[in-house]
Amino acid sequence: MTSRPFKVVCEIEPPTRPDLMHVRHQIGTLSKVADTFLIPDNHIGRATVSSVAVAHEVQAMGGRSIACLNSRDRNMLGFRRDLLTAAAYGVEEFLFVYGDKPASGSRTGQLTVRSMIDEVRSLSEDKAFAGVAPFRVGTAAGLRPVPAWKHAADFMFVQVSFSLDALLRWRDANPVDMPVYAGVMVIASAAHANRLAAAIPDIDIPADLVDRLDGDRLAGVESTCEQVLRIRESGAFDGVHLVPVARYREVAARLEQMLK
Repeated sequence: MTSRPFKVVCEIEPPTRPDLMHVRHQIGTLSKVADTFLIPDNHIGRATVSSVAVAHEVQAMGGRSIACLNSRDRNMLGFRRDLLTAAAYGVEEFLFVYGDKPASGSRTGQLTVRSMIDEVRSLSEDKAFAGVAPFRVGTAAGLRPVPAWKHAADFMFVQVSFSLDALLRWRDANPVDMPVYAGVMVIASAAHANRLAAAIPDIDIPADLVDRLDGDRLAGVESTCEQVLRIRESGAFDGVHLVPVARYREVAARLEQMLK
């Protein structure tokens, strides 16, 4: 059982064009329920506006942010550029991930999540970062045993799951001394469910939820919000990593009522 306050970390959709209007709308809408915003980094292999730049925008609007950085797209020079930019913008928290298969180009192959964590931990001895507050870094975990090196992170995001029992079994089997956030995602349609199942073979989306989506476009919203409450009531996690996809307006309205 965790004694830390339960937090909702809302993922927002970064723009694929040089326009931040949609980002600002998501931030404004989800701020009713979000404690922190997570900004993906070229997620699902598409180029987007820098997660560090969007994290700075979140902070300019009064929110807290976590910028995701993937090892797929970077060599060490590019990674240090991102860290310097983050320090200049006052962005202090990161989620380091491997990264999905890119839609164009290929992986750089130079960095890993582990080497990125090691580099950040060494910055206290780097003159270029003198006077900069230490960055906080998180990692992602599947519903499998957690490698020992991931225990060096400051927080952990667990993959999206629609089963509280599966999340609790994983939590019992993987005690870690850091905040842990369980992944929850809105399924927007049956087609969305099929795409996810094809991309993430072990995601195990409930068949009855997919069936309900045919007649109720908000069934995924209701299911996700109920899962958030179940996770909170379990006391096993420090919060959730909420992925509302295109249903962020509906999620904000429903979850605001349920979390009162």
